[in-house]
Amino acid sequence: DSLLFLLKSLPLGCYFNIYCYGETSLGIFPQSVEYTQDNVTEAMRRIPSTGSSLNDNNLLETLRSIYNTPHLHRHTRQLFIFMAGLPPDKEAIAAEVYRHRNSHRCFSFCFSKDSAALAMALARETGGDAAYVSSDNGMAVVVLKCLKQALKPAAEGVSLSWTLPHGLEVEVLGGTPQSIFQGQHRLLYAQIHGQAQDTTVAEGVMTLHYSLDGQDVTHTMAFPLCPQGDGRLAGHRLAARCLLKRLMSEAVSGSGDEPRRRAVEISLTSGIICPFTSYVGVRTSQRVAWYRGPLALLPPRQSLIPCQIVEIRDSRTGSSCHAKSIWVPPGWVTAVRSSWLALRRLTHGIADLSQQGACSKACKPQPPISSLKRVDTMEFVLSSPRFGIWLTKAIAECQELVTLQNVDGSWALSSGLASALKVDEAEIKGKMPDEVVEPSIWATVLAVTWLHKDNTCYQDVCELLEAKAVTWLCSQ
Repeated sequence: DSLLFLLKSLPLGCYFNIYCYGETSLGIFPQSVEYTQDNVTEAMRRIPSTGSSLNDNNLLETLRSIYNTPHLHRHTRQLFIFMAGLPPDKEAIAAEVYRHRNSHRCFSFCFSKDSAALAMALARETGGDAAYVSSDNGMAVVVLKCLKQALKPAAEGVSLSWTLPHGLEVEVLGGTPQSIFQGQHRLLYAQIHGQAQDTTVAEGVMTLHYSLDGQDVTHTMAFPLCPQGDGRLAGHRLAARCLLKRLMSEAVSGSGDEPRRRAVEISLTSGIICPFTSYVGVRTSQRVAWYRGPLALLPPRQSLIPCQIVEIRDSRTGSSCHAKSIWVPPGWVTAVRSSWLALRRLTHGIADLSQQGACSKACKPQPPISSLKRVDTMEFVLSSPRFGIWLTKAIAECQELVTLQNVDGSWALSSGLASALKVDEAEIKGKMPDEVVEPSIWATVLAVTWLHKDNTCYQDVCELLEAKAVTWLCSQ
């Protein structure tokens, strides 16, 4: 049902494809095809036969297959991923999506708590949204809400050009995104290499190009080539974080030992922690080390700063807080935010500490990172079971009508339409106004009117396809 409403709500001019991933990856079409009546009809015909053996075992190969298909010019690539459970190779999937984050956007929908963290990670890395769907009743509404976001205008063909003295080169850490979507905030870090041949040139120039709604836009910005004081230190640390994140992805995807070696080197130089470098936590009362990583210690010159982690326990009877003091290297908190792997190891280590007072017996090991308890559910688009009854009824009532809609938004005057509207076909044709030359215009007017009949509300599931119908009527 959700896939039907999703397909019918797509706009003319777009391209689409459907991949069913189970034991093998199967695409309805070899690559994305234009949104036409014939292609949509063929897709809906083939879905029942391919959807019966769905599982999450082959999501990684499916994603790789999609990324290997040609990217259509001036068409942003956006994926709607539906996960029933947690795939066995979740780290590799996250790394693969991160590697292609600049060329697409993901909207992830999960139906189990186990896969919630992965769904959030895929959406966060690509600027999309994630949704935990607690029941089939709310799935169509959640999917269409994300589709409305996906259809908003985007800056396409994004590129950066640089004007620098001879001898200098620029590397954009993490690459330049091909598109920037409405509401997105992208931070790019560029690293300048080499030795300038002309030392009298004090400035460089960066030019940003992109296309928005068919209009070419250009922004130019000058920047100093010589450091001014120590004001750039924060920028350097943020850039190191960005570079470490990329190297982590390459290391997980099996790109050899070089990403791992570079990650350790950059981590030790910048003081930004990563899963390959060590950290030591010390109980302030006894100065007892509770964890030491296996690979490399931070340099001795890195001073330790005190940090408190406050654990809040909530229950129906009340809540309580317990503070735990540890000593950490500078940049530790920032690094933990960017590395869920380090966070898991750290929280498990802290939870195993014996604490004094009320916390000594109350503290239990934290749930794994894949648990929904590790995810901020306020970031999810949740479907409430309170709306399940009326929503199921609304979808059932208008599903037959939605199935009959053409991709351009119109309806044909037919016996099927009369059945969906629960009126006699002869009556429909008999009451068609004389000035209406094309029967499909009259049929579309009746269908849109039916969606607004008294005491019903189809707005949540029919808003986009209704707008497409009204647009078609205006064009006629």
